[in-house]
Amino acid sequence: MGTIIRPEVSVKNPYWISRHRYYELKHFCMQYKEWKKALDILDGTAIQVADYKEHVIKQATGDPTSKAAIVRSIYSKKIDMVERVAKWTDPVIGDYILYGVTEGLSYDAVNANKRVPCCKDVYYDLYRKFFWILSIERE
Repeated sequence: MGTIIRPEVSVKNPYWISRHRYYELKHFCMQYKEWKKALDILDGTAIQVADYKEHVIKQATGDPTSKAAIVRSIYSKKIDMVERVAKWTDPVIGDYILYGVTEGLSYDAVNANKRVPCCKDVYYDLYRKFFWILSIERE
């Protein structure tokens, strides 16, 4: 089930970003689970470490340990950015926003799974604010 939010809101909205920027950021966030999985694998905490780790650092010339550290750093920074922006958006609703944007879920789906402590209008206002802040952070 995809997010039902309109991809573009009025330019009068304080959190307006272009439709294409919104989609870029939305797809950025949808990679969150992939980054978490890759980070676990590169840290050696996942099951199929050897295969994936070799794939991620395959193109490396030189020290594969250094390359793995660089890749871990890249994934960690992306994960941190999305989590940090969710918290900045709202200290209470941020966790729900994070869940929704990384899973591609609508308010109704998030609410069904997590019982969001606000109404749909407030949630979507904060959802737009999240992407507005993320747009600034990713510049």
